[in-house]
Amino acid sequence: MRSHWDAAARGWDAHSPEIRAWLRTATDAMIAMAGVVEGARVLDIAAGAGDQTLDLAERVGSSGAVIATDLSPAIVALAHARAQGAGFAQVQCRVADGEDLQVEPGSFDAAVCRLGLMFFPDPLQGLREMHRALRPGGGVCTVVFSGPQRNPCLAILMATALRHAGLPARDPFAPGSLFSLARPGSIDALFHDAGFRDDATTAVDAVFHLPAVENYLDFVRSSASPILQILDGLNEGAARAAWDDIEAQLHAFDTATAWAGPNELLITAARRP
Repeated sequence: MRSHWDAAARGWDAHSPEIRAWLRTATDAMIAMAGVVEGARVLDIAAGAGDQTLDLAERVGSSGAVIATDLSPAIVALAHARAQGAGFAQVQCRVADGEDLQVEPGSFDAAVCRLGLMFFPDPLQGLREMHRALRPGGGVCTVVFSGPQRNPCLAILMATALRHAGLPARDPFAPGSLFSLARPGSIDALFHDAGFRDDATTAVDAVFHLPAVENYLDFVRSSASPILQILDGLNEGAARAAWDDIEAQLHAFDTATAWAGPNELLITAARRP
């Protein structure tokens, strides 16, 4: 998993402006629902290339601190460079497994995880680590994808890639998959089992607005590790056929002037008692 995300690191970094716009509403809600305020000490888990890390740093100010972690050393290096370039001395970036964060117990006021928890092999363990890291009363907020019917672009990518790779359809809710936490009530149950209380999940639309479908495919080809893993073993001609098939289906979301890919996210907030 680490090697695949290392390979996708540059893509996430290169497409940060598009990702930032796509997830703007969800990111703002996540930061607010976690209770991030000026002077807070915040843990950013599976931080990726550090887009939301900069938002957190701006919110906590120079009197606060943000520790950004990710499994991928390549992505962590990019996040570090971005934070340094923005002049945020209050940001530290570390390589860490989300299920073993290697932080002091009770040392954070808030924790966030944007589009990372669903990839954890054991998300309950990941939530237990967040619980351990938070002080009593600390807030946590995660963002994951809801189900395939509400995320048709992702469903098309996954189903078409599997078919062209000659692989059987997968359980969309299988552990570690894009939709692994999408079953109704499943993520709330995990939060409760991890020891959190006052948990609540909200579904929000997150339409991916881009000039054309080709722009979306550029993003997927360079950064969507789960899809790239499936198509990795195909020869050049077979891979081209798969991408052509995917593109043809994604034209369903063309508008009169651009491309608008539907997505739905689940935002879950809770607190450590």
